[in-house]
Amino acid sequence: MATKKTSSSHPAADAPKDPTKRDFLAMASGAVAVAGAAGAAWPLLDSLRPAADVLALSTTEVDLSKIPVGQSLTVMWRGKPVFVKHRTEEEIAAAKDVNISQLPDPETDDVRVKKPEWLVTVGVCTHLGCVPTGQGMTDNKGEFNGWFCPCHGSAYDTSGRIRKGPAPKNLVVPPYAFLNDTTIKIG
Repeated sequence: MATKKTSSSHPAADAPKDPTKRDFLAMASGAVAVAGAAGAAWPLLDSLRPAADVLALSTTEVDLSKIPVGQSLTVMWRGKPVFVKHRTEEEIAAAKDVNISQLPDPETDDVRVKKPEWLVTVGVCTHLGCVPTGQGMTDNKGEFNGWFCPCHGSAYDTSGRIRKGPAPKNLVVPPYAFLNDTTIKIG
C-alpha cells in the first residue's frame, strides 16, 4: 500500500526560509537590547563616582614661600591636620644625629623627607589619634624639640619619629610631591 505524503496544515512551513531577513532582525533586536542595557546602567555607574567635594579633598597644595625657616604650617588633608615644617640647620642636624637602632620605629631622616629643610607629616599621634602640640612658637615641643602629645606623653623628634611614650609608630608621612621649589602637593 502506498503512503501518501501529506503536507502540513500551515502554509508558511512549506515556504522557503529567508536567512537574510531573520539575521537582520536578530542583530537589530540585539543592538537595541545592548543600547537599552547601557542606557539603564549608565546612571547607576555614574552615581558610583566620587563627588566633586570629595575629589577636592584628595589633594592639597601648599605654598612653602609663606613658611619662614624654623616655623610650621598646619593644613587640612582628608580631614586630618598635616604639619609642614621648614626646618633649621640645627633641626636637620639633630634629626640626622640619632642612633637609629635605639628608636621604637627605626627610620632614617633621609627616608622621611624629600628635601632636608622640609618635613611633611600627618599631625595625628599614633597612640590614640590626638593632635600633638609643637606647631606654635610657644608650644611644648617635648624634650626632643619636635612635637609632644600631652594626653599620654608621647614625644616626637624633629623628624617626626617617636622617641618616648606609648605611641608605637612615627608620625605618618603622607604622599606628597614638589610641584616646584615653593609648592608641594599633598595626596
